[in-house]
Amino acid sequence: MTHVIYGIPIATLMFRNFYAEVPDELLEASLMDGLGLIGTYLKVIIPLSAPAMVVVIIWQFTSIWNDFLFAVTITQNPSIQPITVALVNLAGSQIVEWNVQMAGALIAAMPTLLLYVFLGKYFIKGLLAGSVKG
Repeated sequence: MTHVIYGIPIATLMFRNFYAEVPDELLEASLMDGLGLIGTYLKVIIPLSAPAMVVVIIWQFTSIWNDFLFAVTITQNPSIQPITVALVNLAGSQIVEWNVQMAGALIAAMPTLLLYVFLGKYFIKGLLAGSVKG
């Protein structure tokens, strides 16, 4: 719940920039075709919002997955703390086992890496959708 509340402002800004680029003519055409306000939202805006939703989902997932501050302060039980806390616990005090730390870092980065690989084209399309075009 903490991450949802924490992510609302950036998600709002991303969606706002995306929706600002939707042409008014498209919305007027849907109203002329007989769709009401809710119909326009459900049948026009939601299908167009897929790239923005993918960007917000990737951003939120990455933010939550890589979180350390909230993980240490909010969750006290080590069995429910995220992987970032476990990576810190891998660091030894006197001897540095680089192979163990690098293996842990690779395992920790794998879900985020796979998310970017499989949804990368939507991520770029969604990021560029709200940008100024010249």
